[in-house]
Amino acid sequence: MDYLILLICLVLLMLAVWQLRRLVKAARRANRVDWGHGWMNLLDGINRLFCYRYHRLNVTRLRLPRSGPCVVAANHVSGLDPMLLLASARRPLRFLIAREEYQRFGMTWLFDAMGCIPVDRERKPEQALRAALRALKEGEAVALFPHGKIHLDSDPPRKIKKGAVRLAHLTGAPIIPLRITGIRGAGGVVSGVLLRGRAQIEIYPSLSPDTLSEQALSEQLQQILDGKG
Repeated sequence: MDYLILLICLVLLMLAVWQLRRLVKAARRANRVDWGHGWMNLLDGINRLFCYRYHRLNVTRLRLPRSGPCVVAANHVSGLDPMLLLASARRPLRFLIAREEYQRFGMTWLFDAMGCIPVDRERKPEQALRAALRALKEGEAVALFPHGKIHLDSDPPRKIKKGAVRLAHLTGAPIIPLRITGIRGAGGVVSGVLLRGRAQIEIYPSLSPDTLSEQALSEQLQQILDGKG
């Protein structure tokens, strides 16, 4: 009996190793962005597999400039949102995230590797703005959720924060507005990731700070993110 249990355990272990090797190979094939580290490229591939195969993401490629600065701005409906943006981008995205999320237990190392910029909204939010400005001036893509927190279309209206518009006007970087829908676990951080839906990203024409005032840019971005654009 002991030998039978041992044999079953060995078979299960071999199956697990085989499946892991398959996952690694599939993730390497799915990887589309060079993050500068092999393990980060592997995670990039795993995230793409998860978003496209499990959450059935509809967008295969965001229309981002191939190089140079840009500001990616999207509505925020769940904890899945950053993963969807990363899965559909063909270049690294540097997210502005709340410091309390950045310091979440066990996650800081990953946020550091991704180049995320923590925002201390109560003490020194200007530090995050300066870091984002440096990133844009170095030609990077900065992503943020202007509503500031999870906000559903059914929620009371919430005015977007000015960070995206300020960054665009201070650097001349275009704003790439996006709308995320189809999230079954919308409204939750964990449920959005775990519950399978049909994730969709709607891409809108870029907004240029060269042709729009800050007020007009903010109004147009608000309309798009609220689903009224």
